[in-house]
Amino acid sequence: MKTGIAVAGSILVDKINEITAYPKAGELTQILSVSKAAGGLVPNVAIDLKKMEPTLTVKAVGCVGQDDDGAFAVSALKDGGVEIENVFEIAERTSFTEVMSVIGGQRTFFTHAGASAAFGAKHFDFEKLDVKMLHLGYFLLLDKVDNGDGIQILRAAQAAGVKTSIDLVSENSDRYQKVVLPCLPFVDNLIINEVEAGAIVGIEPTRENLRVIAEKLKACGVKERVIIHTPELGVCVSERGFTYLPSYQIEKDFIKGTTGAGDAFCAGALLGIYREQTDEQILSLASSAAIAALSSADATSGMRSEKDIELLCKDLKRRTICL
Repeated sequence: MKTGIAVAGSILVDKINEITAYPKAGELTQILSVSKAAGGLVPNVAIDLKKMEPTLTVKAVGCVGQDDDGAFAVSALKDGGVEIENVFEIAERTSFTEVMSVIGGQRTFFTHAGASAAFGAKHFDFEKLDVKMLHLGYFLLLDKVDNGDGIQILRAAQAAGVKTSIDLVSENSDRYQKVVLPCLPFVDNLIINEVEAGAIVGIEPTRENLRVIAEKLKACGVKERVIIHTPELGVCVSERGFTYLPSYQIEKDFIKGTTGAGDAFCAGALLGIYREQTDEQILSLASSAAIAALSSADATSGMRSEKDIELLCKDLKRRTICL
């Protein structure tokens, strides 16, 4: 019997530069501090899964360069209890993002595709990988995956009896339908935010439209369920019908950072799906995991065991929303 979850796709290093102000063209600003953290789908979701359920087998699949950043990212995965035998070192620079973070303000991102751009179907051997589920992302950020390898990977996974799920990055482009729609018949579980969901089917992602959007995505070939998350609520459409669950109400000073909250929601949803829970239970675990992520400035430090997440959320109330 297959066990465990493989988390595949982007592996990068976030280089966070804390600055006093974002400069205009030709101006200078001071960098007050520099730090770095492993980022991208694979570290964020895989480490979150292991923190929530330490007994779960979680395998990373992706590419890094033969450089210090690659060693740093692999070390972070290993320290997080994630199996790294399917992380490949290649002759490219490790993907990275330069983050310009204004104190008390917004962040600006400059990313370099690097090794993750070379990641694709050739890096999978499902006989060797031997897992129950595969989560692949981020679509729209992985060159080979976006240009045909994504379908190959998902098709091969399903042929091997592996349940598939995907997620995306949000971007202002017309690529959603071209890249994502052809993949949906090979996806068991689609876990995305409202902006991405609306862009795939060409519908404005208002709260009132979420059910229609989810149903249209399900009709595009998604086999088990479509899950859409927003800051206000999560919705799910499956063969069991339509389910929605409002998010928790939290004070502004609780939020230390929003980086990784979407990945944490995804990790919680994957764990619920892996356990074959009800759609409402899946949304509940996912939204609680997102709360844990909001308690820390970086993507994974706020995550904790499922029991500790329950303690964190036990006195919180959910929003009152009717759909």
